[in-house]
Amino acid sequence: MTVFHFLNCAVLTFGPHVVYYSATPLSEYDTIGTSVKAAVVYLGAALVKLVCLATFLKVPDANDSFDPYQELMKILIGFIDVAGLYFALTQLTHRNISQNHKFQAVGLGWAFADSVLHRLAPLWIGARGLEFTWEYIFQGLEANANLVMTLSLAALGSLMWLRKNKPRTLIPIIYACALLLATMPSITSYLRRSLEWQTPKVVGFEVFSSLVMAFISWQLFSACQRPM
Repeated sequence: MTVFHFLNCAVLTFGPHVVYYSATPLSEYDTIGTSVKAAVVYLGAALVKLVCLATFLKVPDANDSFDPYQELMKILIGFIDVAGLYFALTQLTHRNISQNHKFQAVGLGWAFADSVLHRLAPLWIGARGLEFTWEYIFQGLEANANLVMTLSLAALGSLMWLRKNKPRTLIPIIYACALLLATMPSITSYLRRSLEWQTPKVVGFEVFSSLVMAFISWQLFSACQRPM
């Protein structure tokens, strides 16, 4: 039973990344190298973030309330991820693939590395316990929401940094959506610690928000693809 529960949670957490790669043209264009490079950049960005968090932030207690200063610092440090995505999209050498496939490959590698780094160890240790818990089911759903949000942020990043000709009226909307996605961790932290939302409610918010932002990003990307 414990192994079965672990496998179910692992498939829920990491399976969508594999399905997305296999079910989209990414597999046909052999973009796995781009995803691996993006994952390596993510690990570098995560290391820099870890150093910054340890340097500038105090260790939170379980009973600490929402601290605006702490969260502001987290937002600023979180923009290291945006810088990492910028590097992955613009500075890495890629195969001769289109902009559509490039941002998807980068976003997929980035999200997969995030899931492995933050969820694999807790899943391996906790999901094999004797007692069933919903915690790791919600963790898998959260990983799926993060995958969608990362792909959306990568799509918006490709519009900001790679797409030269785009409607001027859409530029503020693109930047506003990217800013919202970049600050989403602090938003969920506020919901947990200040409004005291329980895990199911927070995960439901993350899933809903990821779908909304994916739809908006898709509309913006489609609009910028049309000839002006």
